[in-house]
Order: sequence, then structure tokens, then C-alpha cells
Amino acid sequence: MKTTPPSPVLGSDAVYPITTNAAMARRFGLSWMVATDHGGPNHSKINHDYAYPELLQSRAAVPEVIQFFGMELNSPAADHSSVIIPYGADEAERLRDIEFKFDSREIFPSAEARNQESAMVSALEFMNRQTPKPVLFAHHPSRSATGIGEYGLTTPQELRSWNDVAPQVAIGMEGAPGHQAGSLTRPKLGLAAAPGTAPRENARGSYNRSPTLGGFDQMTAQVGGLWDSLLGEGRRWWITATSDSHVHYSEGGTDFWPGEYSKTYVFADKKPESIISSLRAGKIFVTTGDLISELDVSVKAVGSSTRATMGETLRSKIGADIEVTIRFLDDKGHEGKTLNPLVSRVDLIRGEVTGPVADKAVDRNPTTRVEARFTPNNWSKVGDHTVITYRIRNVTKNEYIRVRGTNTDELEPQPDPKGEDPWSDLWFYSNPIFISVR
Repeated sequence: MKTTPPSPVLGSDAVYPITTNAAMARRFGLSWMVATDHGGPNHSKINHDYAYPELLQSRAAVPEVIQFFGMELNSPAADHSSVIIPYGADEAERLRDIEFKFDSREIFPSAEARNQESAMVSALEFMNRQTPKPVLFAHHPSRSATGIGEYGLTTPQELRSWNDVAPQVAIGMEGAPGHQAGSLTRPKLGLAAAPGTAPRENARGSYNRSPTLGGFDQMTAQVGGLWDSLLGEGRRWWITATSDSHVHYSEGGTDFWPGEYSKTYVFADKKPESIISSLRAGKIFVTTGDLISELDVSVKAVGSSTRATMGETLRSKIGADIEVTIRFLDDKGHEGKTLNPLVSRVDLIRGEVTGPVADKAVDRNPTTRVEARFTPNNWSKVGDHTVITYRIRNVTKNEYIRVRGTNTDELEPQPDPKGEDPWSDLWFYSNPIFISVR
């Protein structure tokens, strides 16, 4: 029965209690997660009065997993964004205030003023005044795009504006979206369709207009694309990967359990405040399909012992040679997993940092390129780890490096066809390291 204003329907979007998601996160090797519900009119009260008490119960039931309170904000004039609230006695009230004041669908009837870019700027200014500050990542930023470079609800201009207003709050975007199990028809972990059964013809990530590239959003996956354009300005703009657990594919949905397919690794102590701090600092790498479980990328000037790692800046003399070290561990697979994908290639990507752009719509960095490609023929093993070293000679400009790897033979991630087996097309990405010369 319809009511005015609309009455909330619990579990109409995502069906699992927080405790279920936390238990599955523990099973698939996660040590932290974020509960990020979203909804329509008056959802701030539902989140505060129902979701938060459930989160407290889940923290008690699954203490092995750190569980943040957050939400999937209906971002004014843009697509969703994930808000993560630092632990604290007032965490529920802080999130309620953000949603009540700024979520574009919170009030009924809807008001056009709630869905303007200026409203999102106000939301970020409000979050920036909170202590401690939350963090926000643009969620599935190109899901409504109609083609490569033809952006939908979330645009390059908006992401730059968000970061300008609150650089310690709006710190990045989702590289690998959730909803990646839409083609799978069988509940057995790590397998696609049962023999003789056609896969479901769904788009990975629910990117129905312009597909993901190797399971990643176009804003991340294109070398020299928007992400590189932002990094080329010197922005500390990081990527993550999420599960977006609504309904598991074995129950007819399009989702994996938390950590079953996508993981965001953070270099941090297992403490809430350390995780938030490392997210803000970009000490992050992401992977799909458990392609790897460890990744360390570092740079140092030849002849120096000072190193910088993901999210950090190496300060070096102009003209120095820079040594890059990449160390990773192929993942052994989670409990019940039947596939053990292997890394077939690792790419070192390099781009210049040239400063702010005049046109906020720019989505290209023409200096960014694949500096080198590495295969088993030119890497070494140290115990179970794979180690790659490479020297960049005579660095005379400010720049950054980042790393990606895959189990495919694709030189660049290709558009994902509907019905593609997500386990066949896996990638991992590091966040960047900046090099500043003087």
C-alpha cells in the first residue's frame, strides 16, 4: 500500500543483516568492513534507529571484523558516494546529521535545491567541520556513463570540486565496483556457470550503458585517463574496491559476499583510527578475484636509503636515478575456493605532475604511459614472493608511478561483455607514489 509520505520498507534493497555480512566478511578474510545502507525519504531516522543498533549487535557478534558505520549517500547532483564515519560515541548522530541535511532523497516531496552541485559542496563543507573528519569515496562513478569519456551523473568537474572543498574528506573513488557476479548461476565458490548452463547476460557492476574495463570503472582503468589527470595535478586521489552486498548470486542476485571477490587492502594497524588514517593517506591497494594478497611498491633514489611507498612522496635531487621495487604474493585462495588465478603480467605506469588544470572537465594526462611490462621471464622469486626491480634514469620532473597486474594477456583492460565470467578477467592496482625533484 502506498502512503504519503512513502513508508520505509526494510530490506527492500539489500536483504542481509549487518551480522550476516560481517560473518561472511570474516569467512572471506576481511579484517574490516563498512555498513553502508541507503534509501529514500526519512532514511536518516531508519539508519539511526534501526541500522546503528544492528551494527552494535554485529560488532559484538563478530568482533574479529572492525565494522565502521557509514552510508551510501545519494549525492546531490551526482551518483552515490560512500561515507565512512570514524568510530566514536557520537558516530550515529554524526551520520544522521549528514544524511538528514544533505542526502538528495531524504525529504518528501523532493526539492530541486537538494539536488544541486552547490548542495554537495555544502555537504562536504559540513563534513569537513566534523571532528574527526569522515572520509568519502565516489561510488561507481561511471555507472551512468553512456560511453568512454561520456560521463553521466558524476563528472570530472564534480570530483575536482569535491576534492578542492574538502581534500581530507573527498579522497577518492571506487575503482572496482560491486555487483560483479551477475553472470554467475552456480553457488559453488570460484566457478562460473555449471556445465551446460548458459551464464546470465548481465553487465559486470551493473554498468549497462558503458561497460567496465577488466572489472574496473573507466575513470580508473584507462591509462592517461581521468585518474591520471587528477594525479597529474598532484591530487592525493585514491581508489578502492567494494562488494556492494545486496543479494548473493546464488540466491538470484548479482553480488558476491564481502571479500569473496573484491578486496581493499590497507597498510594499517588493526585499529579503527589507524585504518581511517591509512585510507586518508592512500596506503591502499585493491584486487579482484584474490589475484594477490600482498603488494609492496617502493621507490628510492639510487645511493640513498630513504624509501617512499604507496600514498607517500619521495623527495629526490633532480637528475637522480630512481629504483622501483615491486613485491607481491599470489593469493592462495579462501576457504572453499576452487580456482587459484596466477598473475601473468605486471605493469609499471608513470606520469608527470604538472599542476592544476585550467579546465576542470579535463580527463586526460598525455604524459602518462606504461613504462615497463614484466612477466615471469623477468621477475624473480624470494620464497613465496615475487620481486621485480626497475630503474628509472635521470628523473628531472615531478612525477608519480603506480602499478597494476592481471591474469590475462590483455595489454590494456578491454570492455567487459555481458555474461563474462568475472573470474577469468582479474586485475590488481596499487595507489600511486609521488616523486618530487629539486
